[in-house]
Amino acid sequence: MDARQVMELIKKNNVKMVDLRFMDMPGLWQHFTIPADVFEESAFSEGVGFDGSSIRGWRSIHESDMIVVPDPGTAFMDPFFTQPTVTLICDILDPITKESYPRDPRNIAMKAQNYLVSTGIAETAYFGCEAEFFIFDDVRFDQTPNTGFYFVDSAEGRWNTGREEKPNLGYKPRYKEGYFPVPPTDSLSDLRAEMVRIMQEVGLVVEAHHHEVATAGQSEIDIRFDTLVKTADNLMKFKYVVKNTALRHGRTATFMPKPIFGDNGSGMHTHQSLWKGGQPLFPGSGYAGLSQMALFYIGGLLKHARALAAIIAPTTNSYKRLIPGFEAPVNLAYSRRNRSASIRIPLYTESPKAKRLEFRPPDPSCNPYLALAAQLMAGLDGILNRVDPGPPLDKDLYGLPPEELKQIPTMPGSLSEALDALEKDHEFLLKGDVFTDDFLLTWIDYKRHREVEEIALRPHPYEFALYYDI
Repeated sequence: MDARQVMELIKKNNVKMVDLRFMDMPGLWQHFTIPADVFEESAFSEGVGFDGSSIRGWRSIHESDMIVVPDPGTAFMDPFFTQPTVTLICDILDPITKESYPRDPRNIAMKAQNYLVSTGIAETAYFGCEAEFFIFDDVRFDQTPNTGFYFVDSAEGRWNTGREEKPNLGYKPRYKEGYFPVPPTDSLSDLRAEMVRIMQEVGLVVEAHHHEVATAGQSEIDIRFDTLVKTADNLMKFKYVVKNTALRHGRTATFMPKPIFGDNGSGMHTHQSLWKGGQPLFPGSGYAGLSQMALFYIGGLLKHARALAAIIAPTTNSYKRLIPGFEAPVNLAYSRRNRSASIRIPLYTESPKAKRLEFRPPDPSCNPYLALAAQLMAGLDGILNRVDPGPPLDKDLYGLPPEELKQIPTMPGSLSEALDALEKDHEFLLKGDVFTDDFLLTWIDYKRHREVEEIALRPHPYEFALYYDI
């Protein structure tokens, strides 16, 4: 869709409002809305001015003016506003230079795509993301000088088998047994189906939906793979539909990686492959049917995985999921079967076009533009420097003796560790001016001061159980 077609869409659907969306640095959509009768086609070329001083990780007060430029190819009729509304995803420009703003996450993703082409290695990188989430019936949390707590609840929660529900009918998934039971145990099938229908209305291609492993409403809806920027755009639309559809039904959805204790967390396994001239570059005669290029790409991901962690698993809560010994993908190795390895080679089909790798440490708390761009940059660094990924890890990790297990490198154990790793290893992200030193320093500083230190300052409720009577 081009600018003229968007204006025709506005007229044809009697649109009253135009909603302009863009990304803050941590990964939340921001927006402001313009009445359709004052929205002009020139906005697609000249942009619209706004104050960017309060956007997290962006401009300071004394340099707050920014320009937002709608991408006409992203237009969709928004299904959640009362007034007929067209929503557009936008790029950010500096008002003085008219150049793309280096801290705009979508701009970083676009530069990663351009860098890929400039290397001559490939023309297209495809990404497919499995973003898991929880649907809860209630959530409460607070932190004051003398109180700190959280509370989530779900009619599906196994902890509610003894609750008086007048009547309690008992169909509640067991811990770690929520994967694929039919209704009535899977009580959210109709709600997910409505999410799917709305996703289709806004242009997403959905391949499947199902209950996930955890009790209490863990779910997954799989959307079709696409190019880097389009996949990131689609993930933002995906989250928007999931949250707002749940809200329509008096429920709340979260992409927080580990909202409940003692059951599986939510990951975002990321499938990826490179193509050139309409042909896939990852099939070959090597391990699991991979090409040498694919193996070097794996080598790059493994080499830089600890630094990538600060971008692909970017919250303190992420490391409640990435715990060794709980089937979490913490081991920096690759395998065609071992799901605790950080990289898995899917073997669902022998089709060369389906040959890809699945990077498993990312979670859906990430900013998808940054996470996908960073993974691509690590993989390309592996190809350019012919990084050997080492032998595959097809052994049963739980049967390995401790001395052998210690030889396998792992993901960081905390966000603080991940930020330290990124500080030491980020040159691969600077190639092609995809990421900048300014952006990475801002990211590290923001995460340390606004998240790591803020968590470290506060007493944890479980500390009272451990230490109150000392």
